[in-house]
Amino acid sequence: MSDIAAHAAELRAQIHDHNYRYHVLNLPIITDGEYDRLLRELLDLEAAHPELITPDSPTQRVGSDTSEDLPKVQHAAPILSLGNALNIEEVFAWRERVSKLLTADTQLDYVVEPKFDGLTIVLTYEDGVLVRAATRGNGDMGDDVTTNVRTIRTIPLRLQGEGYPTRLVVRGEVLFLKADFQLVNQRQVEMGLPTYVNARNTASGTLKQKDSRVTASRPLTAFVYAIIDAEGGLPPSQWETLQRLKAWGFLVGDHARHFTDFEAMVEYLKGFNRDSMPYEIDGLVVKVNSTAIQSELGVVGKDPRGAIAYKFPSQEAITTLLGVEANVGRTGVLTPTALLEPVFLGGVTVKQASLHNYDLITEKDIRIGDRVIVKRSGDVIPYVVGPVLGSRTGDEEMITPPATCPVCQSEVRQDEGEVAYYCTNSACPERVARNIEFFVSRGALDIVGLGERGVRQLLGEGLIQDEADLFSLKLDDLLNLEGFAEKKAENLLASIETAKQRPLARLIGALGIRGVGWTTAELLVNHYHHLDVLAQTSLEELTQIDGIGPIMAQAIVDWFAVPRNRHLLDKLRAVGVNMQGEKVEPMGDSLAGLTFVLTGTLPTLSRDDASALIVQHGGKVTGSVSKKTHYVVAGEAAGSKLTKAQSLNIPILDEAGLLHLIESGQETV
Repeated sequence: MSDIAAHAAELRAQIHDHNYRYHVLNLPIITDGEYDRLLRELLDLEAAHPELITPDSPTQRVGSDTSEDLPKVQHAAPILSLGNALNIEEVFAWRERVSKLLTADTQLDYVVEPKFDGLTIVLTYEDGVLVRAATRGNGDMGDDVTTNVRTIRTIPLRLQGEGYPTRLVVRGEVLFLKADFQLVNQRQVEMGLPTYVNARNTASGTLKQKDSRVTASRPLTAFVYAIIDAEGGLPPSQWETLQRLKAWGFLVGDHARHFTDFEAMVEYLKGFNRDSMPYEIDGLVVKVNSTAIQSELGVVGKDPRGAIAYKFPSQEAITTLLGVEANVGRTGVLTPTALLEPVFLGGVTVKQASLHNYDLITEKDIRIGDRVIVKRSGDVIPYVVGPVLGSRTGDEEMITPPATCPVCQSEVRQDEGEVAYYCTNSACPERVARNIEFFVSRGALDIVGLGERGVRQLLGEGLIQDEADLFSLKLDDLLNLEGFAEKKAENLLASIETAKQRPLARLIGALGIRGVGWTTAELLVNHYHHLDVLAQTSLEELTQIDGIGPIMAQAIVDWFAVPRNRHLLDKLRAVGVNMQGEKVEPMGDSLAGLTFVLTGTLPTLSRDDASALIVQHGGKVTGSVSKKTHYVVAGEAAGSKLTKAQSLNIPILDEAGLLHLIESGQETV
């Protein structure tokens, strides 16, 4: 027994450590599957030897994700977790356990819902108005995140429809859609900041920000799936619960299914394709549909008996890091790539994975020779989660950024305050190739028919040396290339000709200026209506523009100071590429000297239309509220900008008030 007790204690210690690494440090070192196996082993051990159960055992409580920095909220009812079924056989075993607790003639039906891989949120409404939002915390008490939750557009600030209870407490999940998480990381790259690795942990950190403006700047989504407490009682079934939640204005996952036949439900579980989901899930939740039967079944430990989580096989694996190779991007940023001992993961053999940046390597203490956790979700590029520290032998090697570019051997530099290391040679062959590939891509100049392979062909044959040379290509040049028949070549030349007239913002965003994405490009065009004027602007002038910080301003000035880049502009001008922005024709001056901030959704005007209207009447639109702001125009689901404006006593206008101000120059009373 002493050996068994010691093993149980070791399991508890390991699980506590992994909970801390996952929930607090956001640096897990084992896969979800390995964690589940540890927890299952402890559960089985304690089931066989109940005398070994301790009050602090991970099997006896809901894990806590509370933060010391945030005020606490007592939940209206316990926010429980779920037991896991790691395979279909365990789903059958769950049904068998449930059936034994009910009378023989009890007919069961089931609801299956996605098991969101996000952060649990508990929302309280009084008279239809959101009054409080909290994280799950330890199940009894969570962190108050009301201010931040108000910035999430999919969470209604006021309920819709009719028939909602006077007091309503619901449970949901906050997460990033896959596309939105990619957008967040794209913005990080544009700003020269480190990218995020784990969507769930990033959502958690975003929701717990002290500054709600940070939360508002990131596109979180919230799905709601349960009623915890309600004046007048709960709906009769889980399926009815979902329908009511949807009618009251909540976002409810559209992959929920109702089954009256258990076997049909099992087939649905077996055939479910999680890669088709727009957000990350790690399984499906099976619930007994009847609210009354759920209540009758009760709770065992920390798990309600009337539901179970069917966990998908892990999309993580552990393998050996054999080496690291630095890839050069279009702005010169060196991205470390892990060279791995081949491992089968998510249906493919993985030999390489992203390491994101060298600061992250240092932060996670990843070393060559380490056993590392690799994760892959669907078609997403595999990435290294972190090292398995317990597997170290002492022979592992530290990873350091290269001192010279692996392609052109030029100096590698890291600017103060930045994460990225980058090649300083703007003429680096790999930088040139990557820049041209981006220049022709969709969203940039959108030259159809010329992808990465075509760009490399043109460079290899010496037909182009930079972006401007594309506009001088001839039909005979293309017909001599492998894979270019006459029709394909003619179509490409026509697309190149069309690209000359793309809007100026598209051209600026396509040039490869560090930190300048499409939003910044539009901002620059609003201030400089010609590329030649922008090229001559000073650092001091740029830093006066709201939204342009000193680092970005310096990057813009530095780009135009490079002789090769000035030569590129000369060539683009010579071949007739558009360098003129659309000049906004004034319609009046009733808003002259006034600065506006827009927030929320207006009834009839889009954000762009409202901004254009303000500018056309002499006003200025900025992205953040300050003492210099004259008016905030607020629509439905206005967020933290509205709150800040109210704290600064800045006048608030609705759409009608804005239109009246434009017409008369005086605010409505």
